[in-house]
Amino acid sequence: MNALIISNVGLWLVVIVLLIVLLAVTRQLGILHERIAPTGALMLSKGIKVGEAVPKVPVQDLDGASHTIGAPSAAGRATLLVFVSPTCPVCKSLLPILKSSLTAERTWLDILLASDGDIDAQRSFVHSQRLGGFPYVVSSGLGIAYQVSRLPFAALIDSNGILRARGIVNSREHLESLFEAKRLGFGTIQADSGSMARHEAA
Repeated sequence: MNALIISNVGLWLVVIVLLIVLLAVTRQLGILHERIAPTGALMLSKGIKVGEAVPKVPVQDLDGASHTIGAPSAAGRATLLVFVSPTCPVCKSLLPILKSSLTAERTWLDILLASDGDIDAQRSFVHSQRLGGFPYVVSSGLGIAYQVSRLPFAALIDSNGILRARGIVNSREHLESLFEAKRLGFGTIQADSGSMARHEAA
């Protein structure tokens, strides 16, 4: 009987030690994530290249309005095309940032949200997230045209239909890096940093 009690106490001690170790590892992972967080949107190698003309894709938003993504803008406005999904938690966390950008960048930028899937689910998503201020397009062809494989993904298209920046956007910093990359003439902030490093080395 004494041996059984000692065995149980020993097992509980092992469990407690393991829990403490797990908590310590979790905390360290959080700290590491903060330290290595990317400064700009992550650019994927496949798809339309920055500097190329994007395909002109006619679409219709959930309100019935027609849009041609990639068509030149007579008003000289750029378009930020953001691919999201109702089932993507990161997309939902990005939405308040997009709403803020819609106001902050209103003098030169239009923002259009795109997704794919069941129309009723998309309408429910638009309603629950209060996305009435954005044109919202449901089109599988649009995602194929831009080779979207991960979400949320954004493409910044200038007024002439040229892709100026693109990448996966998980935060405000990622999103604003696309605007900064366009201003500097690079596809992403990472490309800008690499170019500067090569210039300094030379």
